[in-house]
Amino acid sequence: MLPSRTRAMVRVMETLTEISAAIARHISKDGFQATSIDRVTLARSSTVTMPMPNVYRPQLCLVAQGQKEVTLGDRVFRYAPGRYGVVTYDLPVTGQVVEATPDKPYLCVFLDFDPVMLGQLALHVPSPGVPSRPIGKTVSDAGASLLDAVLRLLLLLDDPAALPVLGPLVEQEILYRLLAGPDGARMRQITSSQGRVAQVGRAIAWIGQNFRERFSIERLASEVGMSPSSLHEHFRAVTAMTPLQFQKQLRLQDARSLMLVQDIDATTAAFRVGYESPSQFTREYRRHFGEPPARDIARLRALPSLAVIV
Repeated sequence: MLPSRTRAMVRVMETLTEISAAIARHISKDGFQATSIDRVTLARSSTVTMPMPNVYRPQLCLVAQGQKEVTLGDRVFRYAPGRYGVVTYDLPVTGQVVEATPDKPYLCVFLDFDPVMLGQLALHVPSPGVPSRPIGKTVSDAGASLLDAVLRLLLLLDDPAALPVLGPLVEQEILYRLLAGPDGARMRQITSSQGRVAQVGRAIAWIGQNFRERFSIERLASEVGMSPSSLHEHFRAVTAMTPLQFQKQLRLQDARSLMLVQDIDATTAAFRVGYESPSQFTREYRRHFGEPPARDIARLRALPSLAVIV
């Protein structure tokens, strides 16, 4: 008989294989695929990708096959099969698939958190305490119970008659596993309206709505009821960035999207997202994306298809 730890590892690997098969049945091309389950999105990439920016919403991200890296500020998070990430705020990140082949593509499932469902569950799950670090993104190893629940949710894609009844129940189980697990305290930050971390959450939301406008740390601190020094300290602890670095990333990502989708020039994009100096915009764009705007956009358009934004 195999030792209990070995049996557990075998069970995890078997479940990951089933999750990969379930994802593959419902996404045959590289990119994102919405599903018939609210808040569930699938992702696939048959090749490694260039670093691509994105804004992660509060969500669970589980990698079933392949590997990716996600950078938040000065921190790099590595996902391998069976590892999941929890995001508790809207955060600008850069993601890159680092292991994928046509025969064994990168496969991933995203579940956006329902704050109402999460808040109701949090009332019935004992709090595990305060997270050792308040950062708004983590990556952890998924246990067998969480993987089993994710698999059962994905299998409901093949059972549309049962989906409306069982889907919400399985989604609640996934949220329960997260609340009761090592990320439970961090998950509660999504529903909390009190404390420094909640104030940082309001600061993040305020910047997200006003990133095209000039603002000072003093003004932002006043908006959320903090002192400038306290805001700077706690904001960096949650996002691995200062508020102004956070604003800059949102501006650059927005400008890149405008140039790519609306086919406007760099100067026009710079002014639209709030830059007053096109030359400063070009310098910061090159520093962030590795190439000046025109060359970067031309490179993106030359790709057979846009790389999966991970």
